[in-house]
Order: sequence, then structure tokens, then C-alpha cells
Amino acid sequence: MSVHALEGSGICADGWQSLAALTDARIALGRAGSSLPTRETLRFALDHARARDSVHALLDPGPLKAALEALCGACLQVKSAAADRACYLQRPDLGRRLSDADRAALTGPADGFDVAFVLGDGLSAEALQRHALPLMESLWPALRAQGLRLAPPVLAEQARVALGDEVGERLGARLVVVLLGERPGLSSPDSLGAYLTAAPRAGLSDAARNCVSNIRPAGLAYALAAYKLGWLIEAGLQGGTGVALKDQSEADPAYLHLAASLTRLAAL
Repeated sequence: MSVHALEGSGICADGWQSLAALTDARIALGRAGSSLPTRETLRFALDHARARDSVHALLDPGPLKAALEALCGACLQVKSAAADRACYLQRPDLGRRLSDADRAALTGPADGFDVAFVLGDGLSAEALQRHALPLMESLWPALRAQGLRLAPPVLAEQARVALGDEVGERLGARLVVVLLGERPGLSSPDSLGAYLTAAPRAGLSDAARNCVSNIRPAGLAYALAAYKLGWLIEAGLQGGTGVALKDQSEADPAYLHLAASLTRLAAL
């Protein structure tokens, strides 16, 4: 590996530093003597602090609920059995269950729904606050156009993925989609994940789910994520999810065309 000194800085840069522009990963950091450069040490500390802050930040449900009501016509709001953020972080099991009050109040029509959406804060409320609405704006109208019976979206606080199983069961949904803030990384404190589960009911394991992760402008674009989710929803309603469903959406020519179009737009 070749290195060269940045003029006047005392920092030895890696010869492959040009590749760092292609990824958020910590590569080609250079060195100062036998240590990392001070700027990289400080950048690491800042990103670590952002990730920690993201885990503890609370969701502001008001603006998101209002926007979802404007888009979808209605929006329900629930809480998990975790009383507060500290309890949520220490007791993951409580984040997987509805509060007693919401369990009693949450019911669907006798004929149920085809698809229910649960939007939860998870471990990054920032991710839900930033990315859930743009994703829903790409996905919701397309699903409505297919004639699917969609439950009013459910906005859930202190939520884990499995909370969607109980919500979907209570609403009588054939399939539930949980949009959830993912565990923050050092380069992605605002990554949104989507988890799909057919025939939802309390007590299911993760083997019953499919996941689309890293939904955000710096990761999987909203339009591509909406396409993948639409494909998985259609397939999941027909034959189930989890180990029974392999995501082959990226082999679809329409997906490839969309991805190429977004790449060209990004290059302009």
C-alpha cells in the first residue's frame, strides 16, 4: 500500500484515498505517526455521539400524524407497553406488546384489511420523522390504485418490530408492514427499515418476515424502496413472507430501469 504525506500537514495519506469519496465507510483515514489524524478521531467521536443521541431521542408524533392523515385520510396512534424511553431501552419485550389501553381499543372491521402499516420510532425516531412520509407518498397511492384494502396507518411510540404482529392481528390484516427506525450506525443515525409479515399474529419469530433496510437518500432511495415493498407486498399476499419469500424485485426490468434513471439524475 502506497502512502504520501499531505503537504504541510504531517499526515500520511493512503494511496487509495480517492475511493473514500464513494462510500461513507471509514476507509483511507491516513495516519499521523502511529495514530489516526486528530480530525478523524474527532469525526469518529462526533458520529458516535450522534448515534447515541439518536437512540435516546423521542418521536414528535404530531406533525407526522397530521401529514399521514392528509395523505391517507386517517391515522391511528398507539403506544407499546414500555412506559417511557428508558423502559423501552431496558425492556425490549415491552416494546413488542401494545399497552393495555390500546390493545382494548384497537379493532378492525369484520372483513379486515389486506395491508396494515405500522410506523414506529424504533431505535431512531429521527429516521421515522425524516423518511416515513416521503416513502409513504411513493407507496400508498400505488397500493390504492391496485384496489387493496388498506388499514389507516398506525403511528406507534416506543415500538419494536414485533409490535406490528399484534397490531396487524387486532386490525384483521392479511399482511402488516412495519416502518421502523433502525439501530443507528456511525455513518447512518437515520436509517429506516421496513419489515413485512403475512398473517400477522403475536408470537411470530423473525423467520416470518422480510426486511428492506437502509431507506434514506444516502442509502436506498424512496422510489426504489417503494418499488421493492410493492413487489414484496404483492408476493407476500399470494404466498406468505419470511423464509417462504425470496426478494427477486431487483430482477424486474422495471426496477432496473428505475434504478438506472435515478443514477442518471444523481449524476447531473
